[in-house]
Amino acid sequence: MLRHTVATLAYRGGKAVRGAPEGFSDFRAGKTSRSAGEILAHVGDLLDWALVMARKKHEWHDSEPLAWDKEVQRFFAALEALDEYLASGNPLRSEPEKLFQGPIADALTHIGQIAMLRRLAGAPVRGENYLRAKIVMGRVGPRQAAPVKEFE
Repeated sequence: MLRHTVATLAYRGGKAVRGAPEGFSDFRAGKTSRSAGEILAHVGDLLDWALVMARKKHEWHDSEPLAWDKEVQRFFAALEALDEYLASGNPLRSEPEKLFQGPIADALTHIGQIAMLRRLAGAPVRGENYLRAKIVMGRVGPRQAAPVKEFE
């Protein structure tokens, strides 16, 4: 289930970050909110945390946001590293439920925030019937299946 959730995060996240307009990394919903780039950097930190938890222990690092394209690359690299570990057969050093309820669920929430910021920035991500999406365990890189049933 964790690997399918990671693949879902890659699919939905890929859709939210792909084709973002120039300057979107600095876009904020309000003066005191995180920018899109800060949110994506936080997602990278969450995925790094999930991998560290899966391997050994609780360890957290806050990262300074990179340029948007670099953060997108980091997002997919972190997903790939996490999925690779989950597929390896190595023992999980954290309960799967804790990995889901902490870093993975939080990352899903933040991907939703990025999608919302895209709409606010005038570059909305098309809605989709995600039940029909071709989400495949292990497909966690930037190349995702084309949407099956999108809508406005």
